[in-house]
Amino acid sequence: MDENKREFPAGEIQPENMTEALVSLDNLARNARLIRQRVGEKRRIMGIVKANAYGHNVHRVAETLEKSGINDFGVANIHEAIELRTGGALKKPANILAFSSPLPSHIPFFLYHNIDMTLCDSLTLHAAEEIAAAQNKTLAIQVKVDTGMGRLGAPPAVAMELLRQIDRSPHLELKGIYSHFADSATDEGFTQQQLDAFTTLTAEYEHASTKKVCKHLANSGAILSAPQSWLDMVRPGILLYGYHPAKMSTCRLDVKPVMQFESRVIFVKTVPAGTTISYNRTWTAPEACSIATIAAGYADGYARALSNCATVMINGNTYPQVGIVTMDQIMVNLGTRHNVKTGDKAVLFGWESIGADTLAELAGTISYETLCSVSSRVKRLFV
Repeated sequence: MDENKREFPAGEIQPENMTEALVSLDNLARNARLIRQRVGEKRRIMGIVKANAYGHNVHRVAETLEKSGINDFGVANIHEAIELRTGGALKKPANILAFSSPLPSHIPFFLYHNIDMTLCDSLTLHAAEEIAAAQNKTLAIQVKVDTGMGRLGAPPAVAMELLRQIDRSPHLELKGIYSHFADSATDEGFTQQQLDAFTTLTAEYEHASTKKVCKHLANSGAILSAPQSWLDMVRPGILLYGYHPAKMSTCRLDVKPVMQFESRVIFVKTVPAGTTISYNRTWTAPEACSIATIAAGYADGYARALSNCATVMINGNTYPQVGIVTMDQIMVNLGTRHNVKTGDKAVLFGWESIGADTLAELAGTISYETLCSVSSRVKRLFV
């Protein structure tokens, strides 16, 4: 049958993807092993899988981390927690903590799906006890202490009172106490100040209550630079996905990028000297040259701020991106001699090209944002 004349039923066959994000589950597992070796066998590791696992696909990432021996997961809010709990990726009972302070209307969902709830204030505590009592259930609580991040959490003195109120609440169970570093990768002094405030509080509580509770505040930066902060559990995020939180970190782990962002060349043309490229005519060809158009733009996660300053890898060669990045395409200057043709793979960042951290620096941002910005219309392929 002539395929050019064939009518395909919906869903029978799909056109070839032009822009893809390859996700290396082997690199993810390798990164998890390196973190385990760094912090030791006895300490718990909470895999941070919020924001769809930094854009990598939360279900496949959680499945891989579970196979690597990780049984604790951190997500942003109750919506992400429910998605992870009900998605079918986890084969064992897992501890899931939602970091955001919840609305009262969210509390029943924590009970139903067995999610650890972050507690920052007494109003939420009273609502939680009331709702849990009405259902004759016990709600798992982790108290968030603000030791200097200034985002969420109770100051240490207020946190102590919350801990005492939890002990007096028959339907609340304290599962953990945690905080968050503001600059663990570069500011040792302030990091130590935060740690001291946290450990003073937790030591006082454990002594007074005669209870032991899981204590955690070490993120990726602290895993590298502040081993005194590892306590009972550490919370790697960006390290799992193959990047360091800061270039100047003195300790480096040999982590590998987990995502490679690729697209395809969809058009090649030769232009004379003086030709301008893209919106606002910000780039002019200094000589006759070939220009390739690539099927990825800022709607795919390739930031507009990269206009005229990034590079793209095609067939093992690096070419400068030229002109304003558009919603769906970018252009690169192939020069006067090249072997690029329509359909060739173009690597925007990943293990075969520059990293997301390098691209992020060019865009004036961080690798976290670059990874999370790869949009949902970009197909994830697991390799």
